[in-house]
Amino acid sequence: MRKHFSGPLGKSVVILGVAYLLLEFGIAYIPPLFGVDSGPIPDSVLLQYMVTVAIGILLWVSFNETLWEEFKAPLHAAMVEPRQRRTRVALIVLVPVLVGLMTFNSVRPSIAAPPSLRSIHPAPPGQIDFQGRSMELAGVENPLRSVGSPEEHYLEGRRVYYQNCLPCHGDGLAGRGHYAQGFNPGPASFQDVGTIAQLTESYVFWRVAKGGPGLPNEGAPWNSAMPAWEDFLTEDEIWSVILFMYEQAGHEPRTWEEEGEEH
Repeated sequence: MRKHFSGPLGKSVVILGVAYLLLEFGIAYIPPLFGVDSGPIPDSVLLQYMVTVAIGILLWVSFNETLWEEFKAPLHAAMVEPRQRRTRVALIVLVPVLVGLMTFNSVRPSIAAPPSLRSIHPAPPGQIDFQGRSMELAGVENPLRSVGSPEEHYLEGRRVYYQNCLPCHGDGLAGRGHYAQGFNPGPASFQDVGTIAQLTESYVFWRVAKGGPGLPNEGAPWNSAMPAWEDFLTEDEIWSVILFMYEQAGHEPRTWEEEGEEH
């Protein structure tokens, strides 16, 4: 067995192990880039990277028939050769035990402290400072709904969303993006009738523009990891992505007339 594991199979195991250690533990210790701490990567992203590494290994070992046969030889020996009976018994016992331990670890009750109470929709300010100028929020509707081509605004909003919002809020706008598992609480689901369907577009503009750093101190902690998108997007880009979010989620934004009727 030792000679077999010094071949392609052994090298493959070493590569997988090193890749896992680097992704799981190494990235968190990389010096911050551009002032942003990398931190640990979410489990969903780790799984994708590991699958990519495994596919690369399979492409390598199947490059030619000789290498492929060398890769399969120890596996075949462990499964069928009489002298490897103890190895087979060990695998039959260890594999289900490992799967059981992983399953138990994923569903066992947590003793972590309960999450802090938080308001999902804090009260918005009447006006904000947007990219160096004062901007009124009260009574403001999405200006792109009455200017230009709705289809062009929708397509522009789709571009902005997929380039910036997809990793967290997901392809279906349900808060299940690649990075979603790395946040607690998770990103908002725009499919939920309790999010943008209950809000005016000016409110959503404020939340997108200011992100987590722009939330008020009252009622904290807010626990929002969303960046302040006014540092990266123009006013029209924010309005267009808001239009796309409502259209894609199938919701109609609340109007200021509806807001006034409640008072």
